[in-house]
Amino acid sequence: MKIALLGYGKMGQTIERIALERGHEIVLKKDEFNTYEGLSNADVAIDFSIPAVAVANISNCFYTNVPVISGTTGWLEHYDEMAALCKEKNGAFLSSSNFSLGVNLFFGLNEYLAKMMSKFSSYSVEMEEIHHTQKLDAPSGTAISLAKGVIENSDYSSWTLEKAKENDPSDSEQAKQIHIEAIRTENIPGTHTVTYNSVVDSIEIKHTAHNRDGFALGAVIAAEWIVGKHGIFSMKDVLELK
Repeated sequence: MKIALLGYGKMGQTIERIALERGHEIVLKKDEFNTYEGLSNADVAIDFSIPAVAVANISNCFYTNVPVISGTTGWLEHYDEMAALCKEKNGAFLSSSNFSLGVNLFFGLNEYLAKMMSKFSSYSVEMEEIHHTQKLDAPSGTAISLAKGVIENSDYSSWTLEKAKENDPSDSEQAKQIHIEAIRTENIPGTHTVTYNSVVDSIEIKHTAHNRDGFALGAVIAAEWIVGKHGIFSMKDVLELK
């Protein structure tokens, strides 16, 4: 399989190593200094770039008729636009906040727990995500996906980075918001924690990434899966978790 790498930072380089180990060929390593020359030769593109160029990368794939896997976060205000372009061009598109097998299982666990906890109003939920200092967006796409998983299965309506006001715990709007604490520190690939607190106890689920390999392997597996398909997909399709 011929792969175009759109974004050649640490993640792009890790994806390259794993793709080569799995017998694939890299036909483009796109960074800020080169063009899209070679994209049309690819069987699939994998985008791990930055929010400012993600839309251009994904659009070029649709116009070139190349399936695209996107792991870039922080650009999702344009997701509907890209989904519409994918359908217009009969392309193939899979965007995920996290490609790790463990994280996608964690997503499912989070949704299941949210359904259980929605019956018990004495518990409130909060989240914490910790990443390396090079991560540009906050909160992480994974944290946002976790928050959406809770919102879709409970009475919560939104998430916020702002801490609750201690002097007004009864505020109804505030009570429906999930607080996400975003922490940036050195050499942390990604840690996400979901905690339900009550006066008497706490329930916590947590995922800790030890390195980038899990994210990279999941992206390559998704790329292998999407070749020859048309439509808009998720990691639930790849991993048959639906």
